[in-house]
Amino acid sequence: MRFEDPTYLYLLTVIPLLFLLRLWMLWKRKKALRQWGDADLTRRQMPDISRHRPMVKFCLLCGALALVIVMLARPQMGTKVSNEKRQGIETIICLDISNSMLADDVAPSRLDKAKMLIENLVDHFTDDKVGLVVFAGDAFTQLPITADYVSAKMFLQNATPSLIDEQGTDVAKAINLARNSFTQQKDIGRAIIVITDGEDHEGGAMDAAKAAKKAGMRVFILGIGTTAGSPIPNGEGGYMTDNTGNTVMTALNENMCKDIASAGSGTYIHVDNTNKAQERLDDELSKMQKNEVANVVYSEFNDQFQIVGFFVILLLAIEVMVFECKPSWQKGLSLFKKRH
Repeated sequence: MRFEDPTYLYLLTVIPLLFLLRLWMLWKRKKALRQWGDADLTRRQMPDISRHRPMVKFCLLCGALALVIVMLARPQMGTKVSNEKRQGIETIICLDISNSMLADDVAPSRLDKAKMLIENLVDHFTDDKVGLVVFAGDAFTQLPITADYVSAKMFLQNATPSLIDEQGTDVAKAINLARNSFTQQKDIGRAIIVITDGEDHEGGAMDAAKAAKKAGMRVFILGIGTTAGSPIPNGEGGYMTDNTGNTVMTALNENMCKDIASAGSGTYIHVDNTNKAQERLDDELSKMQKNEVANVVYSEFNDQFQIVGFFVILLLAIEVMVFECKPSWQKGLSLFKKRH
């Protein structure tokens, strides 16, 4: 069994706390009854009051509450393995995580805007495969190409400038790494999407894009930021400065982005505070050649909250039928009476 949202299970810690509170209340009640006289005499004066029924009702309610919490966590069981053929493309996303991507000339920041764009892109994928490469002065594969979109978005959130010690913007290294990250499947559309502010300090990006084009891939460049430039937040309420104490400005290099996209037989798309870049990218990818994606093994878990819900209703129904005071028609019964 697995849980879709296991964080709800932490609420189960409330159950033992309720039991401790219940025991404290019983102790307070017992202490108050002693003030009226002898405990055995007090009980004989209240023959219809049960000592055990309230606790039984309390346990039933706590059990129902625990099962409701389990329901919220969405329990799932069962797996199904299938080898389905689906039509799709392969996409490697190269995300610039250099310090300049922290600039906020695009809200909330260049990097956060890029992450939002990638998340929306992945949400539009159905039968496609996606991989993630992060780069700055170096590049590495954050997520190998996969059809697991949940993992793709999870790994995306962990992409921050701190992942790479070597700062800079080596677009060429990112494209070359992406070019070697696709599957060996033939006759399928392959796209390399580079999201960057275009401050390439290393060079060689044009040659890398041409090599990708020769290998049958298209290189799309998404330029993020403004050409006017913006300072880079340092995370301490100020901005980064150079060795002379001047504030470092970072500006989008559109000309370089356009040249790389042209060399890679792709398209340059400017990312701003609107959704136009998202729409245009989706449109460009939809035109690419689709083919049968290689066999994929799927694990499908079926929700089991209905079964848990049945037991919740059952416990509540039993709790309603158990009275704290023994009704007249039950006075002859001794279900909760200690036998001698």
